[in-house]
Amino acid sequence: MRILATVRLAIRALRRNKLRSILTMLGVIIGVGSVIAAVSITTGATKSLEQKVANLGQNIITIFSGNFTSGGMRGGWGSAPTLTVEDALALQSVSNVVAVSPEVRDRDQVQGNGQNWNTLILGESPDYPLIRDWNFSSGSVFSEQDVRSVAKVAIIGQTVADQLYPGTDPIGQTLRVGNIPFKVVGLLEPKGFNLFGQDQDDVVIIPYTSHMKRIERRRFVNSIQAAAATAKSIPQVQRDINSVLATRHRSAEPDFTVRTQVEIAQFATESSKTMSNLLAAIASISLIVGGIGIMNIMLVSVTERTREIGIRMAVGARQRDILVQFLVEAVTLSAIGGFIGIVSGILTAESIAYLKSLPIAVPISWVIAAVFSSGIIGIVSGFYPAWKASQLDPIEALRYE
Repeated sequence: MRILATVRLAIRALRRNKLRSILTMLGVIIGVGSVIAAVSITTGATKSLEQKVANLGQNIITIFSGNFTSGGMRGGWGSAPTLTVEDALALQSVSNVVAVSPEVRDRDQVQGNGQNWNTLILGESPDYPLIRDWNFSSGSVFSEQDVRSVAKVAIIGQTVADQLYPGTDPIGQTLRVGNIPFKVVGLLEPKGFNLFGQDQDDVVIIPYTSHMKRIERRRFVNSIQAAAATAKSIPQVQRDINSVLATRHRSAEPDFTVRTQVEIAQFATESSKTMSNLLAAIASISLIVGGIGIMNIMLVSVTERTREIGIRMAVGARQRDILVQFLVEAVTLSAIGGFIGIVSGILTAESIAYLKSLPIAVPISWVIAAVFSSGIIGIVSGFYPAWKASQLDPIEALRYE
């Protein structure tokens, strides 16, 4: 009951000068609100990036062809064809590799239903949808028999379906890649744009043998896609793939590059997290300014209420009672400001997200941190004024005009 009475007394004291109390809280409100808004927006952006990375597939390991050295000239991945279908087949024996797909890619004009469209043509194995964690809206993936027989079958993305077969079922329809007819056997579920701004649904997928023998005659593949059994097994799988390919290629230096989904995800989120921490640090300066404001006003309040303090001491109030009274006032100011700041920060983030069509996510950990920060600021900024008030001499305080 004594604590409640002290809180009521603190609120009554703050209400005497409402405008001054509001202006004092403004620093804390702006500081907390800025932190919550900034972190909510950047956290939402980070989650959006992580979702886009996840849309690329789970536990993916990508092997690119192309490191080379010739006559003193050196090139990075993709600069020379070095990977073969046989390399991809050899990786199927690597422990904890659950799916492998040699990948051939090209852009070409496709025709169907009297329409035409320029799109990405991928030559893949039947494991590709499993690697990419890509489900079907209708139809299904082609088979290993289709790969062996160089079958003219195709899977298409939603964008291609919308362009060539609007309002109709594409399954069973004929799709021409150049002048070669392919039968559509599957329609993939929409995935939208990926991390790099590419429309993932604007694609036609055919057996890699069909691509390499019918579309564009070639011996090498652009890359190899593989999926590890679990996220924990990715590092070991990456090392094993490097070992297998190094043994097969027997080059002076690796003529391939192995990249994992983990590396892509870390690259995608690192800048966003850095920006989040930077914005939070900048916004936190407002909290320090707010704390200085509270200390300043509490010192003024001590001076204004010197006679009141003297009367309270004269009727039996102890130094501890005076200390607690002013400390509670400072904490109350900070706590109310922190609460308003949290609400205003969330509303600000929601408003920006609505106007700019941005995803947001309010992290509970930061809300809790804001609450504790407000309390700590109140205690720190209010302690010295409260201590100064408690040290007043009752006789001198009663004489104060």
